[in-house]
Amino acid sequence: MAKLLVTFAVVFLALAATSLAGDPDMLQDVCVADYKSLQGPLRLNGFPCKRLENVTANDFFFDGLMNAGNTGNAVGSVVTAANVEKLPGLNTMGVSMSRIDYAPWGLNPPHTHPRATEIIFVVEGSLDVGFITTANKLFTRTVCKGEVFVFPRGLVHFQKNNGNTPAFAIAAFNSQLPGTQSIADTLFGAAPPLPSDTLARAFQIDGGMVEFIKSKFPPKY
Repeated sequence: MAKLLVTFAVVFLALAATSLAGDPDMLQDVCVADYKSLQGPLRLNGFPCKRLENVTANDFFFDGLMNAGNTGNAVGSVVTAANVEKLPGLNTMGVSMSRIDYAPWGLNPPHTHPRATEIIFVVEGSLDVGFITTANKLFTRTVCKGEVFVFPRGLVHFQKNNGNTPAFAIAAFNSQLPGTQSIADTLFGAAPPLPSDTLARAFQIDGGMVEFIKSKFPPKY
């Protein structure tokens, strides 16, 4: 009986680990996202499939990563995503990519991807990168052209161009839609806004400073 229970526990944990590893496995060859379904009253975890007779090769094609993005913003970086919202053929495939462009000394600010592990490949330049564990331990190093670095799923991480020339990297994810939460935007640009006294107490600063920081992050909605 004890051996049976141990076997059951091992199988259960193996199945649970598989279900948490990334997006759910697909149940057919392709399931091209039907964006028109968003106009209806129903919502799914993902997108419904187009009828196969309506699928074309263009559903699996995206040319949005070929050109550098505009880094003329406050942080000096821009992310161009190739996820299921841009490339419908990715639906149920459990993968996506992004191009990240950095101005000289540009920063991709601390953020998380709640649904995916990220791996980056530096194409040009060199980056100072790092992630922070739930025990608040920082793992950081410099990653140069041709090198790769991994950011574990859900952990806060960042990249910074450490040179005076532009840089760019390609990122890959084990999710069709990894999601991104920028720490500063999330806390100071939420809609409706987080109470200022909550943020003041959390960061141990005064309310006036909180309002000043909030003014830098206008809500997007």
